[in-house]
Amino acid sequence: MIVLASIIIFISCLIQGITSFGFSLVAVPLLSMFLSLKLIVPLLVIFSFILNSIILVKLKDYINFKEIYILILSAIIVTPFGASLLINIDEKILQLVVGILVVFSAIMFKTGFNIKVKNEKLAYIPVGIISGILNGAVSLSGPPVILFLTNQDKDKQVFRATLTSFFWVLNIVTIIVFFTKGLITNEVIKMTGFLLPGLLIGSVLGVKIGNKVKEENFKNLTILLMTVMGVLSIVRNIKWMCG
Repeated sequence: MIVLASIIIFISCLIQGITSFGFSLVAVPLLSMFLSLKLIVPLLVIFSFILNSIILVKLKDYINFKEIYILILSAIIVTPFGASLLINIDEKILQLVVGILVVFSAIMFKTGFNIKVKNEKLAYIPVGIISGILNGAVSLSGPPVILFLTNQDKDKQVFRATLTSFFWVLNIVTIIVFFTKGLITNEVIKMTGFLLPGLLIGSVLGVKIGNKVKEENFKNLTILLMTVMGVLSIVRNIKWMCG
């Protein structure tokens, strides 16, 4: 189980190191096949913080917290509510939601769905709220923000820096919230230690090759993985609910 989980973490970190997204989108559906969400979600938040710290160093020249502070604050405010959902709602229902979100995100990425948004700062509020709830509940803060930034046609490096800095701040707040709610247990800390090598190797390698390989190829791979993992999650949990 540890070996399989390490491989999943490595692949997820490799993808995020290259594209600045995809870590939880790939890791959550796969890990949830054999691990509890109450273990996976806190684990991935800790790993996301480490991973985003590594990527952020490489993108520091493109960071502009003043531009996205509304997005960050909106997400922070509702993250505790999301964490309460993780504690109180049946895991199978949350896993079904994860599958639907992953497939929906993959379709949006692939089709290039676009809505013209003039007041970007105002739009950051609902995007941040949805992202914060998903972050606390299933460690999937990415889809709403990724879709919005893609919709706004941001420059590649600005896109990566904005996404990574948003994740980084949210990770810190979420770790604190999870500690106060008792979600970061000894089991989570122990599993973090076991899987840390896969994270470090995958993230460093991903950052290194991110500028050498065509990003579009890896985005297509990520979309494919997201679709497969999302469909598997949906089918598995629908079967459970029907059975």
